[in-house]
Amino acid sequence: MTGSGMEGREETQTEDESCPVDKNSEDDLFDPSSPPPFTIGDIRAAIPTHCWVKNPWRSLSYVLRDLIAIFCLFAFAVKIESWVLWPIYWMVQGTMFWAIFVLGHDCGHGSFSENPKLNSIVGHLVHSFILVPYHGWRISHRTHHQNHGNVDHDESWHPLTEQTYRSIDPNTRKLRFTLPFPMMAYPVYLLCRSPGRSGSHFHPGSDLFAPKERKAVITSTLCCSAMAALLAKLAWIMGPTQILKLYFVPYLIFVMWLDFVTYLHHHGYEKKLPWYRGKEWSYLRGGLTTIDRDYGMINNIHHDIGTHVIHHMFPQIPHYNLVEATKAAKPVLGKYYREPEKCKMMLPLHLLKVLERSMNEDHYVSDHGDIVYYRTDPALFSSNSKMSS
Repeated sequence: MTGSGMEGREETQTEDESCPVDKNSEDDLFDPSSPPPFTIGDIRAAIPTHCWVKNPWRSLSYVLRDLIAIFCLFAFAVKIESWVLWPIYWMVQGTMFWAIFVLGHDCGHGSFSENPKLNSIVGHLVHSFILVPYHGWRISHRTHHQNHGNVDHDESWHPLTEQTYRSIDPNTRKLRFTLPFPMMAYPVYLLCRSPGRSGSHFHPGSDLFAPKERKAVITSTLCCSAMAALLAKLAWIMGPTQILKLYFVPYLIFVMWLDFVTYLHHHGYEKKLPWYRGKEWSYLRGGLTTIDRDYGMINNIHHDIGTHVIHHMFPQIPHYNLVEATKAAKPVLGKYYREPEKCKMMLPLHLLKVLERSMNEDHYVSDHGDIVYYRTDPALFSSNSKMSS
């Protein structure tokens, strides 16, 4: 990815200024940072009661479906002798790894079932399989939902402040916004979080966790360690190259799916959306900055995770009810809901341009101000990547 067309662009918006508008367009006159005329209770009341009901048998059926698909793919792959077929296997299997992550994600929210023990067992089963520490991730993801849209306290894909951005080594800074490297960030995030934050999802002493949560974190870390040991044993038996092809390349595809989807839930809308601090932030206003996306045929495979606005505000709603809940809530949300661009093909290739544009434009936010918007570093992709003072 290059910075083509962006080098001469200057960000003139100040931290206290509303999103720029075109007075010739009624839609552009709408300020997404203005306090909404409705409450979180109004949205909740619009969602049918049955959308909140969690059916553990239905949830388990999705787990069974995905695990059968994964192990059938494994059985097919061990017989592959043609290099033509391996890339197909990698893409399909990596997508299924991503699908079971989403089911573990539902366990972490408690939308999988009303039974905490069942949620924990299934969550550990599917997340440990893909080397994700279930409780460590669950706790930090809870922090993300509780602080979505908050520059200072959000946990996932939060914007860098200008001071933090400047403090990063220029080469590292450039890699952070050069595809495909940002789409491989998740394992690094699990190990050491994001720039400007400390701690690890695997370490019970991390400041991510309260003292009472440390035993749970240890349990999840041990489960991941057991999976790593199993992979090492299989590599000894089958050879490291075979395990690389069977497991680790699909794992990389899974990571790229996760980073791609989660990044675009909070970035890349065609008009800049606000981030908040201090008294301007609220749970509702932060949630309204999230974005729904259409992934075509992948919607069903990854359990409608692209239906994200209502999920972010009401994570207790099971994934199989999110589409209906969103349809019911849209009359209340009005212009605060942004209709996703429809996927015109089987695969969401239209979102690749959205991702590239965001990587070219959304670099940092001001150190000051309670309502801020992303700014662009016009020098980032120039021959001299050092940001001017």
